[in-house]
Amino acid sequence: ETRSAARPKLQIAKPRVFIPSFPGTNCELDSEKAFRRAGAETDVFVFRNLTAKGIEESVEALVKGINAAQIVMLPGGFPDGSGKFIATALRNPRIMEAIMNLLNQRDGLMLGICNGFQALIKLGLVPYGEIRTIREDDPTLTFNTIGRHQSMLVRTRVASNMSPWLQKTHAGDIHTVAISHGEGRFVCREAQLKQLVANGQIVTQYCTIDGVPAVKMPENPNGSYWAVEGICSPDGRVLGKMGHSERIGANVARN
Repeated sequence: ETRSAARPKLQIAKPRVFIPSFPGTNCELDSEKAFRRAGAETDVFVFRNLTAKGIEESVEALVKGINAAQIVMLPGGFPDGSGKFIATALRNPRIMEAIMNLLNQRDGLMLGICNGFQALIKLGLVPYGEIRTIREDDPTLTFNTIGRHQSMLVRTRVASNMSPWLQKTHAGDIHTVAISHGEGRFVCREAQLKQLVANGQIVTQYCTIDGVPAVKMPENPNGSYWAVEGICSPDGRVLGKMGHSERIGANVARN
């Protein structure tokens, strides 16, 4: 229950959310609807990679979009490899500079769900809060232990509400969330896991109906270490999670 003291210096009635869509992305419209329901303005941009000119124009548009936004959201998609493409694109020096300026100078936030989470962790934005070179022993997301794609509803518990993204929650809150991924297994060295816990950076865990962190299937659908479903950066501004929190609304999951 140790909440972040971070508050935006610049007060904006309707924050602008920039949602870039990459090859393989398929959740940008669900994400846009969720943010609009929450009162934000949204800007969805499709990254074009068919020609060198299209890539260059897309890089310029990404930088412009990030600089005009208070929140950058990396949506989910399929196949699972799209997370690697997103991470590669965002390592462009101009885009990297815009992202770090958003986080360090402009009180901005970032969110990555599913493939977006993969991109954030491959960049180092979670758990480190900066874009850096990733080492072999850094935390990562890998193939589900079952060896195939998992698509279902799971329960998650709030483990820490330190992040600004979790300001309206309490530790122990349980939510039912949709998941759809083949590479969602969070793996990490035990010493670093303990440090993430101490920092409040493990924000959500897969759990049983009683709220106990789940170590086995089906409650833990991918075999994540310590049942980790979502983690954040040290200051909580960047959040990555596997569950599709944007897939919510009237008639969702009703057959």
